[in-house]
Amino acid sequence: MRPKHEVQLADRVARAAEAALAAKSFVSATDILVGVGWLDAGALERWRRGQIDFLERAVQANLNRISEAMRLFRSWAAANSLSESETAYVSRTPQRQTLRFSVSGDASIEAAYRTHWVSPELSARKRERLAEKASASPELVVVLPRNKDWKCHRCGRSGDFLMMEATGPACLQCVGLGDLEYLPAGDALITRRAKAASARYAVVVYFSRNRSRYERQGLLVEPKALAEAKGSVDLDGQRRVPG
Repeated sequence: MRPKHEVQLADRVARAAEAALAAKSFVSATDILVGVGWLDAGALERWRRGQIDFLERAVQANLNRISEAMRLFRSWAAANSLSESETAYVSRTPQRQTLRFSVSGDASIEAAYRTHWVSPELSARKRERLAEKASASPELVVVLPRNKDWKCHRCGRSGDFLMMEATGPACLQCVGLGDLEYLPAGDALITRRAKAASARYAVVVYFSRNRSRYERQGLLVEPKALAEAKGSVDLDGQRRVPG
């Protein structure tokens, strides 16, 4: 007979896994850690941006409990005939470094964390597309700061935008995005075309105190891509005007 605490954790893990599977047809270790209440979504995002050196540092449980939850998660996945799919995790920084999960950095532990468990109901083609989407490099995110007196931790300068790094905020020049041009949200067609034409782009967000979350404000894109997008939209408009 299993100890009561293990049964309770198994139930919590199962509920978190079932919710994630229903929402997106696969389950990840981070879904479980967030679902059982040990990992704050904000901390998860900071880790994805490279501001936390390894994920277990942000988990509100000791290593034994984390290991137990991950073991229960794998047992649940196997019992439900889910398929394994190892996924790349890279940071939302220009360097795109591989994200680390564990204190030890052990290769087998890291691989276990990276493994997504996929619904058996998906076709092979859908599983392939899901794996491609999950492994795609995440969008770069820059912040429209509330405090205009912030200083870049690298050069000491300021600016209209910043990117958070593990050691503090950095200006766009220092992270290699200083040549990009801001395109505020509002025109979906221009945004879509500029994003598609820009080899490099970043999402601009602003922290809303009322909603306690970062909200999308627009994009930073290459100036040439923005000019092309605006030109193509203007040309489409001219073509629709009756002669």
